[in-house]
Amino acid sequence: MSGNHPGVQAPRTAPYDSSPALVLDIERVLDLSARQAIRAEFRFDPESPLAVRVEFLIEGSRRVLWQIGRDLLQQGLHSVSGLGDVRIWPAYPGEGQATARLQLASGDMAALFELPVPPLAEWLEYTYELVPAGQELSAIDWDSATAGLLQDPTAQSD
Repeated sequence: MSGNHPGVQAPRTAPYDSSPALVLDIERVLDLSARQAIRAEFRFDPESPLAVRVEFLIEGSRRVLWQIGRDLLQQGLHSVSGLGDVRIWPAYPGEGQATARLQLASGDMAALFELPVPPLAEWLEYTYELVPAGQELSAIDWDSATAGLLQDPTAQSD
């Protein structure tokens, strides 16, 4: 999965965690001429397939975790996707789309990142092999989920 892409690590799995991960060296765009190298770990959990967790590992700072819709991320590699807090789009449309821009906002703060598309697209394709598009909610026991929502929170459980 990592191919010959510099700064890309193959998916990792551990006995306690079966979710595939992708680690990328990305850039935070500070202005037209200034960028900051950042490592980002993308993680997908087949038990919670609607979202991708992205952990930004900033040297000398605390880790930052975001959850981004998997479909939003996939669409943003090819066209403008997202509204509000999370937006992603091809950085150079019509030029091979080798990179995409990811903008994250919270309150009055925002950050813009540039991501390499090929390894991210390949990794996302793998997540869709694990849980195909349209099948994300097929494993939910809707009767139990509905019962849990309708249960009186003050009632004692057995």
